[in-house]
Amino acid sequence: MDTGGLSVLDRRIEGCRACPRLVEWREEVARTKRAAFADWTYWGRPVPGFGPPDARLLIVGLAPAAHGGNRTGRMFTGDRSGDVLYQALYDVGLASQPTAVRVDDGLELYGVRVTSPVHCAPPANKPTPAERDTCRSWLVQELGLLRPTLRAVVVLGAFGWQAALPAFAGAGWTVPRPRPAFAHGTQVTLDAADGPDLHLFGCFHVSQRNTFTGRLTPEMLRDVLRTAAETAGLPAR
Repeated sequence: MDTGGLSVLDRRIEGCRACPRLVEWREEVARTKRAAFADWTYWGRPVPGFGPPDARLLIVGLAPAAHGGNRTGRMFTGDRSGDVLYQALYDVGLASQPTAVRVDDGLELYGVRVTSPVHCAPPANKPTPAERDTCRSWLVQELGLLRPTLRAVVVLGAFGWQAALPAFAGAGWTVPRPRPAFAHGTQVTLDAADGPDLHLFGCFHVSQRNTFTGRLTPEMLRDVLRTAAETAGLPAR
């Protein structure tokens, strides 16, 4: 596949200023910072996807965290949601280490890429429907570049599920009608007219609310990741 295409797309995403509310918020957070990160130079821009360009498994979240990805410049890096996700990826053999602290921490993903339907940190972690729709073209393009190798997707949470389904359709897969509802552990196969089908898995989001209350346990997350990895043809433990 065109491995340069994804890096070019990532750079274009980093320069996006399409949503005024999100631009204002992400830059304000980068200026004011959080006291614990006062010595950081925040990224303060849209956060591109992270992982190899020939990924067989894609993980789709919601949006970068204000003091996580918006600070570090890498998806799910530097916040508690990322702590849970990367620990689980490491546990099932899909990551080189269990932590994600900063972009130069040496973390590698094996056959997995992580992205989101909204690339800017939103106020209160809630993008508007218009912001979601504006950002969709980036996900459609990313899916198109990943399509030669992509075989499975894990979507974290109902918002990501609702945002991603139209993107899958835009990238050439057939989404059933009526659209499949989100549920933890749900599995849906998206047919492709000219290539391998795509296997879609639902998983509760790795938010603090879900992980602190036990709605999503590490075992539940590992089970979904392991099943999706095996479906995608990746070795998992």
